[in-house]
Amino acid sequence: MAGNREFFNRRLHSLLGVIPVGLFLVQHLVVNHFATGGEESFNNAAHFMESLPFRIFLETFVIYLPLLFHAIYGLYIAFTAKNNTTRYGYFRNWMFMLQRVSGVITLVFVAWHVWETRVQAAFGAEVNFQMMENILSNPFMFWFYIIGVISAIFHFANGLWSFLVSWGLTVSPRSQVISTYVTIGIFIALSIVGVRALTAFI
Repeated sequence: MAGNREFFNRRLHSLLGVIPVGLFLVQHLVVNHFATGGEESFNNAAHFMESLPFRIFLETFVIYLPLLFHAIYGLYIAFTAKNNTTRYGYFRNWMFMLQRVSGVITLVFVAWHVWETRVQAAFGAEVNFQMMENILSNPFMFWFYIIGVISAIFHFANGLWSFLVSWGLTVSPRSQVISTYVTIGIFIALSIVGVRALTAFI
């Protein structure tokens, strides 16, 4: 019974990491990338997202609750997993360890980012270009955001590889090699988008 529950929790954790949390990450990066077009471009994109119907419902049930489960169960996995990097050193073992490390970093970053933006918005602050410009004008915060964004993207891209394996979509060694290259490509592409967005604010 306990084994079945853990199997279900791990599958749900994997699924939520891709849908909807991973898709939200991609969407968030794309919206932020509008900053490369200037202040007005970003503010228009942010205003469009703020104006979506049922926004509070969508944020709660499509983003925050799935993210909360993924984060809490992810911490359980991270601190109970046995890493074999020092003994074996295989590429996938390193990816296994980095997935756990990046998950913890991402959780800290996301919690802080939500505090600086969504929580402040609840107190009357406006989430716009100027807000992000003020945050990222601090060199420490800029590099904190760089590390956090890249960590989140790595966690998603590498998690996508694990998702494809655990859900039986890439069973053969060849398909897993191909998915490795695909997910590396996704990591590089999204990292470029994320870093360009951050530098646009400064």
